[in-house]
Order: sequence, then C-alpha cells, then structure tokens
Amino acid sequence: MASAMSDPTLERHFKGHKDAVTSVDFSCTMKQIVTGSMDSSVIIWNMKPQMRAYRFEGHKDAVFSVQFSPSGHLVASASRDKTVRLWVPTRKADSTVFRAHTATVRSVNFSGDGQTMVTASDDKTVKLWTVHRQKFLFSLNQHINWVRCAKFSPDNRLIVSCSDDKTIKLWDKNSRECIHSFYEHVGYANHVDFHPSGTCIAAAGTDNSVKVWDIRSHKMIQHYKVHNSVVNSLSFHSSGNFLLTASSDSTVKVLDLVEGKLLYTLHGHQGSVTSVAFSRNGEYFATGGADEQVMVWKSNFDGDVCDSAQFKKTLRTPAQPTTNLHKSVHPQMVRSEALEDCDMRDCRTARAQDGDHGKTSGLHNSRPVSLSTNRQAQNQDVPKRLPRVQTQQQASNGAVPPALTSTLEHIVSQLDILTKTVSILEQRLSLTEDKLKECLENQIEMGLHLQRQEEEEEEEEEEDEGLKS
Repeated sequence: MASAMSDPTLERHFKGHKDAVTSVDFSCTMKQIVTGSMDSSVIIWNMKPQMRAYRFEGHKDAVFSVQFSPSGHLVASASRDKTVRLWVPTRKADSTVFRAHTATVRSVNFSGDGQTMVTASDDKTVKLWTVHRQKFLFSLNQHINWVRCAKFSPDNRLIVSCSDDKTIKLWDKNSRECIHSFYEHVGYANHVDFHPSGTCIAAAGTDNSVKVWDIRSHKMIQHYKVHNSVVNSLSFHSSGNFLLTASSDSTVKVLDLVEGKLLYTLHGHQGSVTSVAFSRNGEYFATGGADEQVMVWKSNFDGDVCDSAQFKKTLRTPAQPTTNLHKSVHPQMVRSEALEDCDMRDCRTARAQDGDHGKTSGLHNSRPVSLSTNRQAQNQDVPKRLPRVQTQQQASNGAVPPALTSTLEHIVSQLDILTKTVSILEQRLSLTEDKLKECLENQIEMGLHLQRQEEEEEEEEEEDEGLKS
C-alpha cells in the first residue's frame, strides 16, 4: 500500500493568530478551516486565496478546542473562560454561549447527526448538550481529575473520554454509565478518538506514545513509540488505514495502522505541534503549532476504505515489531508549483457582546492578517529526500513476557474492582449524608415543636395564675 503512495505535500500556509494554535478542523465542504488559539480568538480561513478570513472574538480567555458541525452551518468553541460558544460562520457571526462548567473547557465535539455536543472540562466532568434547543442535558462524573478530551463514537452510542487521572473511560450515552476504564500506568492521555469502524480508540499520551485499544476485548492492540516528546493530538484518516499524530517534538507522524509502521515524519513547525486534523474525505490534513502557524497538506494517500473486520484481521500487533523505511518530509522540499499564490488583504473581526443570550454584533474593527506560503526560492536546488531507517519500538523493545502480561491484567482487573468499590462507597456516603441531613432536620423540627409546646404551657400557666388572682 505504501509503495503506491506519493509523499504528502504542503499546499497552504496561514498566519494570523497572535499566540499558539490549539485546534484545527475542516468544514464538510472543504471550503473553510476553523482554528482556535491561546490568543482567545477563533478564525475561519477560506481555502480560496481571494476569500477573506474572519476572526471571531467573544471568548475572554484561551480557546482550546474548535469544531465544525457535520452540516458545516455551525462552529463550536471551548475556552478557558469556562464557556462553550456556538458560532454561525458568516460575516455576522452570531454566537450563543453555553454555561454549565465551573472550570476550563478543554474539548468540544459534535455527534455524527449534529444534534448533540459533548464537552470535557477541568471541573472533572463530561457534559452533554442539545445543539438546537441549546440546553444542558446531563453530566458524566466518574473522573477524579481534569478531563482533557471527550468524543462521540461514529454511531453516537458511546463516548470516550481521557483524564489526568490516568484513565480513558468508555461511556454508554443512553444509560449514562461508564462501561469500561482503560488505565495508563505512565502519564495520561492528552487526546483520544474513535477509529472510523467504531471498534477501536487511539490515545495520544504524555509518555510520548500512541496506543490503540480494542473496545470489545478491552486490550491494547498497537503501541507506537515514534515521538521524542509529548503527543498532543491525533486524527484518523477516513479510510481507517492511517493515523496522524502531532507532538511537542515539532513533528507530525503518519502511521500505517494496517501494517503497524511509521510511514512519514513531517517537519515544518517551529516548536510544538499542538493540533492535527484530516479533512472529512481524508484528501487533506491541517496542522497547527505553538509557532502560531497553520499548515494545510495534501495527503496523497492511496488507501481503500477498510471495514472493521478487515481492519481487525490484518492489524499488526505490538508483538510483531518491524523495521520501517520511512521518509522525512520538509516543507521546503515541496515543489513550488504545488503551492498556490495566496494573498489575503485583511481579516474581518467580529466581537461577541456580553448580552443575555451571548449574541454577537455585526462586523467592525477590521484587522489585517497576513497569509503567507512557504515558497521555495526559484534558484534554490531541491534537496534530495533521504529515506532513513527507524525502528518501530512497540511494547518496549519487543514482546512482553506472558507471565508479566498475566500479572498486569490481574492488577488492572483488581484496579477496576477497586474503582467500582470506591464508586459504591461514594454512593453509600452520599446516601448516609442525605440520611444524616434528614435526621438533623427532624431533630430541629422536634426541637422547635418542643419549644412551642413549652411556650404554650407557660402561657397557659400564666393565664391560670391570672384567673386565680
């Protein structure tokens, strides 16, 4: 499969944010890209060079997550200001504010039908909302530390979330129950998402690794140690055959999930690569970084859609380490004719007013935003791509001994039992607190009743003494 592929090529290069880019997403039509940033703004970029970009300002602190709705008619953004906003990505840029979290909101994600949103927050909760009625539905409360990310499964029946409590939890949306917890023994997951087949999840870890778990057997089926620093974001190709990962080591990696190997290492950002996302059809992908830049790449992947059975059958497991011939691709290696001549004259700014319903005003205060391409000088020779050999370290330099695997599985099962026990104890403690509160209220009522009786008896005695006198 890899032999039929062409190298990814850098197509567009956007600059306009004033701080690190934290999140990127494509519209379903591929005409627009939305980005969020630590500079508190949301920018809608148009893929056509002659079209203006629009900066939406309403959040009062850093924006950590942005996403287009499936229809492309709405954009959701999550912020450190504890709110989620829904924007209409037009010049008027109306927005609605959702308030229910009590701390930073790290993640926002639309369900496949666009009817519901799920958010993850530092208040240790995962919350669900209706989009059109704009109402809070319910919370999922079993995490005991910040929740970094929450995503819907392709069929909208499940939710996956990851937290600083070193767990990745699977939830049943209808029953609102946690149906399984995956445990991270080193570090925690920054980002998590479902494979397009719905049978697996992938997690980007602070231990520099990427792990793929089967949600039916609850076993880890792939483990990639290809980055030299924290993995911040990941995205599945629509075919299900490839996975993009973004890391603080300044690189983006392209993984072949079917073969279980690294295909490409992409260079371009100066500093951490904070976000990555495929377009809906997988033809393009975008990367955002701490260098305030957004890059749009053409995938050039030749991958047929892989159904869940085929994916599971052909998957290379961690017990089969391979030596991979992969390529490092630098933006300056891209042929200049592959890049468009982009010219963005200004970026319209829309500010959201602090009204009761969080509506924004019209456009005003236009600001210039530069849009540049990483164009190679005409008289500069294109350096040759030098493939290098890199060993795919899976499951720490080889297969894990069966005895150790059995022991670890036993420990995990015991931890699962312990977690459930703690949850039951918390429920019983809550019941006890309720009972104690009820008893105290009853005692207070009895005390007041006795006090009233004593007052009545004293009044009767005084009346009797008055009559006798």
